[in-house]
Amino acid sequence: MAPRRLLSPFIFVTLLLVGSQSFAAADSDADATALLKLKSSLSNADEALGNWNASIRPPCTGNFSNWVGLKCDDGGNVHFLRLENMSLAGTIDIVALVGLNYLRSLSFKNNSFQGAMPDVKKLGKLRMLYLSFNRFSGDIPGDAFQGMNSLLKVHLARNQFTGNIPASLVGLNRLMELSLQGNQFDGEIPDFPQKGLKVFNVADNRLEGRIPATLSNMNSSSFLGNKGLCGKPLGPCKRSKKGYIVIIAILAAAVAALAAIGSFLFTRGRRAQAHESEMGQEKEAHKDICVGQKKAQSTELAGGEYRKGENGKLFFVRSDRDGTFDLHDLLRAGAEVLGSGSFGSSYKAILLSGPAVVVKRFRQMNNMGKEQFYDHMKKLGRLSHPNLLPLVAFYFTKEDKLLVSDFVENGSLASHLHANLAPGQPGLDWPTRLKIIKGVARALACLYKEFPGLTLPHGHLKSSNVLLDQNFRPLLSEYALVPAVNKEHAQQYMAAYKSPEFTQLDRTTKKTDVWCLGILILELLTGRFPANYLRHGRGENEDLATWVNSVVREEWTGEVFDIDMKGINNSEEEMLKLLKIGMCCCECNVERRWELREALEKIEELKESDTEEGYYSSCAIEGDIYTSRAITEEDFSFLN
Repeated sequence: MAPRRLLSPFIFVTLLLVGSQSFAAADSDADATALLKLKSSLSNADEALGNWNASIRPPCTGNFSNWVGLKCDDGGNVHFLRLENMSLAGTIDIVALVGLNYLRSLSFKNNSFQGAMPDVKKLGKLRMLYLSFNRFSGDIPGDAFQGMNSLLKVHLARNQFTGNIPASLVGLNRLMELSLQGNQFDGEIPDFPQKGLKVFNVADNRLEGRIPATLSNMNSSSFLGNKGLCGKPLGPCKRSKKGYIVIIAILAAAVAALAAIGSFLFTRGRRAQAHESEMGQEKEAHKDICVGQKKAQSTELAGGEYRKGENGKLFFVRSDRDGTFDLHDLLRAGAEVLGSGSFGSSYKAILLSGPAVVVKRFRQMNNMGKEQFYDHMKKLGRLSHPNLLPLVAFYFTKEDKLLVSDFVENGSLASHLHANLAPGQPGLDWPTRLKIIKGVARALACLYKEFPGLTLPHGHLKSSNVLLDQNFRPLLSEYALVPAVNKEHAQQYMAAYKSPEFTQLDRTTKKTDVWCLGILILELLTGRFPANYLRHGRGENEDLATWVNSVVREEWTGEVFDIDMKGINNSEEEMLKLLKIGMCCCECNVERRWELREALEKIEELKESDTEEGYYSSCAIEGDIYTSRAITEEDFSFLN
């Protein structure tokens, strides 16, 4: 037998390299074949997918995508396929997609596909599926997702699906997001046991029955528009007719009692109109508009100081609102219960001879004595800033405190971000969102200036406490109340006490409100509600920043931005800047977290469109996502 001939190391390595290149070329050819087969099954694809041409270039060159709608991995394989907003129709050839061996994310969002749900279970390694905003219809088979154990995200919203929610979704152990809103699903909601399920939305369907206990901590907006659903977080499932009558009677009595406690009519005369006009001329002079104790002569309590021992009187903290109504006018006003929050109930009084006002009833506000409480309310009344909701009046007893303010017709930022939009109804656009966050930051800076002795100048900064006027100008509410609220209650419910420094170290700092600002920025950009805000007390420390950080680090895709955000128009670089600002504001390490001053400066630099050079950031985020360098076009290559 002839002796074996050994290959030299050089020849061996050369053969390995040639073999790997041939395999890569084979994979690229296979991907091109699969994609072209898919293209042939689609309508309106010639223009949208015009550069899909294997004779000119392959789909991928390394991790660089040559064909529109692709994202490639380092091996030159198609990893993500995103054919969104292209007016595509026809049939999605799933068999062709099976030929993409490394496909992990598939999106045909916002196109014109019709008919039955594609047989996606053949794509067993898929991690993300987006078919929202099409015209798919009919029942989805119960086993439609059988065996897709890698699925993390399933988005089927705003189609015309009918029947039951597919049972196979329940078995997806890694499922993090399920979006089914705006369809015609009926029957009961299955019991989803996944502990990692962070986003769940079945609003605007035809579902009925009790909401499973495993979903009871989800936002109530995720279940609205289903007349037959009940149970937490919605109303109770069963109650007798007699019980409803008792509740109505109690509410009516409560409203009447509150109305009788204090008269809180105000009329917006010429002075209020002049004040509003002056506030509308904000522009870049916001730093001088924050008026506090140094200019308080015109806003002292009307009628002089309170008289010790005097209860049962409504005190006005703004002279332009005093003496313009009486109890008789108030009792003739209609009253509406707005809701019951963590501090108490809110009521809207609709007056016959003036605009509506809101009365908030606080029961857990006994941390101050009477004199301290009066002094603190006077300080709040002296504040004047175009982005702070003015306190009009207050009422004090040992058990109850009432705070009276204007009624803001356009609702809260939370309602605009998380309420379910009707088909075709636009969400908040980028310029509006940027305007809102600039106003919030300016108002927060005013609170820091006027309450230098408070560790938490706001303390409860969240989207439901950012009200929007008719021009979407933000107005902060429920600010500077931490000194008055019972400590135990504050730590259970207020946003500042969800911060990492409190949940981990049992302390708050001057940067804690900055953390709340950062979470608000991320909520505004992503459209996701901070789920940890719904938990009472410390609970788990998984916040919105954790999710954003994981998405950006693991995927670095446009998934992080709200799909309902319109009016982007070359503003992607500015959006990324704000995203980085938000992450720097809610950095877990307090020492590395930005000061409010730095955050405000960076926010003020942002433009509605990408018209300025990148700025340098000194923020360091764990995982080395955010680096100290100028932002370049490459940062947003993932959106192509």
